[in-house]
Order: sequence, then C-alpha cells, then structure tokens
Amino acid sequence: MSGITRRGHLFTLVRKEALTGAQSVTFLKGLHHRLDRKLLVVWDGSSIHRSHHVKDFLDNGGGRHIHLEQLPAYAPDLNPDEGTWQHLKPQVPVGHVELRNVCCLNLDHLHHQLDLATLRLRRKPHVILSFFTGAGLPV
Repeated sequence: MSGITRRGHLFTLVRKEALTGAQSVTFLKGLHHRLDRKLLVVWDGSSIHRSHHVKDFLDNGGGRHIHLEQLPAYAPDLNPDEGTWQHLKPQVPVGHVELRNVCCLNLDHLHHQLDLATLRLRRKPHVILSFFTGAGLPV
C-alpha cells in the first residue's frame, strides 16, 4: 500500500501477506500522525478500502481528520499513486523501473530489494510529483 503527497513525499506499507481493511486503517492512522493535518485521501475501489474496519474507523472519529474519496471503478490512469508502482516494478511498456533486472532468492530478499527501491524513490520528490502530472493533475 502506498500514498504520495503533493509535496513529493511517499508513504508505504508492505507486508508478506495480503493487506487487510484493518491494515488500511493502520496506514491511515500513520499518515495522519506523521503529517499532523487533515487529509484528503483518494483511493481505488479495493475491497479492503471499503471494509467494515475502515467504515468503523471513520464513523468513530477518524472522519474528522481524514476525508476519503473513491476513484471510479477502474481508473488507474486517474490515480497518481499508480506512478509509484509503475516506477518500482517492471511492466510493459518499460520506462525507468527501480526493480528491473533484480533476481531475488526468496521473498525476504525481494522485500529487502523493494525497501531499497522505495528509499531511492523517496530521495526523488521531483519524480513523485511527476506522478500527479502523469494522472493529469496540476502540481
């Protein structure tokens, strides 16, 4: 799970197992704590984002600090955070990809390589900001 800001910051939550609604809440709480301001979160229609954990969190006070807006059902081109994953993982067509030609021995090794790639991307706020432009949003 990841989130980017219009100041070029990148936040991530990576787990070995599939992410859950409860972890979505953990991610939202962490964002709010770290940024210490009201947040507008725009995210896709993943079922974990619509879980009872998220609804309970918003209904029980989280909604005072975090406003959620959902993208249309399938609109990756409108989501600037898709640029994060396009930049990190290989796909076609291939542009600059942090994890291109990385051969991992196991899941732990892959997790370590992803951490390193994420750190490199965090040091490039201009690249993160370009993801907003790529989604047709002004910076």
